[in-house]
Amino acid sequence: MKNKNVADSLTEWTRVLRYEDINGQNRLFGGRLLAWIDEIAGTVAMRHSGADVTTAAIDNLQFKQGAALNDMVVIIARLTHVGHSSMEVRVDSYVEDHEGFRHVINRAYLTLVCVDTDGRPKSVPYGLNVTSESEKAEWEGAEKRIELRKERRMEGF
Repeated sequence: MKNKNVADSLTEWTRVLRYEDINGQNRLFGGRLLAWIDEIAGTVAMRHSGADVTTAAIDNLQFKQGAALNDMVVIIARLTHVGHSSMEVRVDSYVEDHEGFRHVINRAYLTLVCVDTDGRPKSVPYGLNVTSESEKAEWEGAEKRIELRKERRMEGF
């Protein structure tokens, strides 16, 4: 199996928050952010696999800070693990201030599955090169999260 690098599918997306992104508390609507997170994770998985994908799981979705109207939101997603038919994507969301400093809004890990034209799981055609220490740590963390997901499924979650 041929491998790709993490950098090959890394995706960064930036948006200035508008009225349609804001909730009744004058902050970024969490559901809107979740949709963006899902979309960018799908983009990363499709770029890596060259195939259609579907989201199978979202974990560790934690909101650390809010964002307001006219704030600049930056979302960065990268592949952390490739299995037989699934891929794990880490998505970090930030508010970027006027000096260019980024403050974490959210971090999430998503599992996406490579699917055929009938929507059935199929093999991911590429493995993943993990070369840096941070990429190796993410891979090891992903393997722990995979085991936790399996345990939760067995418990009915």
